[in-house]
Amino acid sequence: MPTLTRPPAATGSPVRRTSPRRTGRRGAYKGLLFALPFLVGFLLTYVLPIVYAFNESLHEKKGTGLGFGPTRVVFTGFANFASVLTDNAFWASMLRTLFFGAAQIAVMLGISLVLALLLDGVAARAVRFFRAGLLIPYVIPTVVSALMWLFLYSPTGSPIIDLANRAGTDIEFFGGLNTYLSLGNLLTWQGIGFNMILISASLQALPRELYEAARLDGAREWRIAWSVKVPNITGILVLTGMFSLIGRLQLFAEPLLLRQIAPESINTDFTPMMEIYDKAFKTGNYQYAAAESLVLAVVTGILAFVFYHVTNRKMS
Repeated sequence: MPTLTRPPAATGSPVRRTSPRRTGRRGAYKGLLFALPFLVGFLLTYVLPIVYAFNESLHEKKGTGLGFGPTRVVFTGFANFASVLTDNAFWASMLRTLFFGAAQIAVMLGISLVLALLLDGVAARAVRFFRAGLLIPYVIPTVVSALMWLFLYSPTGSPIIDLANRAGTDIEFFGGLNTYLSLGNLLTWQGIGFNMILISASLQALPRELYEAARLDGAREWRIAWSVKVPNITGILVLTGMFSLIGRLQLFAEPLLLRQIAPESINTDFTPMMEIYDKAFKTGNYQYAAAESLVLAVVTGILAFVFYHVTNRKMS
């Protein structure tokens, strides 16, 4: 009869098992540590300025005595916001920028889409060359490009006006509709390359089997572009349109610089940002300018949200 023997006892230290909860906490701490630089920057550059602007908007400068004494800042609650909501100049600049942006963004994205579709059918080496060339206007700083076009639009030193005068033709870049065309030309020149790169990247991500199937069905290249490529990149078109809308509502540097040669056509409240700048640094009414900036931020967020969801619903 075989004898039963007890298995030998395990030697060495026992194995410690880490609980899943503790492991999850360690991972969360590590993730928070990596995100800490972003969180600090976000707090210092976004959250604190908004809190400071909101605090300033709740106050107002008022003079003492009969108006000849020193001014003091007093708490007035939401009085500045009530004034902004009835400020015709502020809302006129908002509507002006929106109507101008709607036309300019449509033209800019249309040109960017056409260029991206053309590059999608070109050899890889040529695509890299044209991409780099069209991206140069976006790489140039905004102020530098605005100054360059300021020189081209200048009535005294513009080579375009000089050539036109030699040909016996008068060209006016400002005044009435020409003001919007000149500003739109500058903004379109700046934004075509960047938007074209985004659209082109979306086209490159599409499966090539879609094109082959369309060609087998007898579709020509223009038909493939319109019926296959464009419907599959509506997401990036909506995204670039939303970013462009936000940028137009924050339009400031370009019209401010062009105002140097066309003060009659571009006034101090041409855009909402110029109106805020004038209130803050020309008249010294920082509290009212803070209220205007917060109202502009809220309106921009609402319009971007509505634009994104409405266009997505129509294109889905």
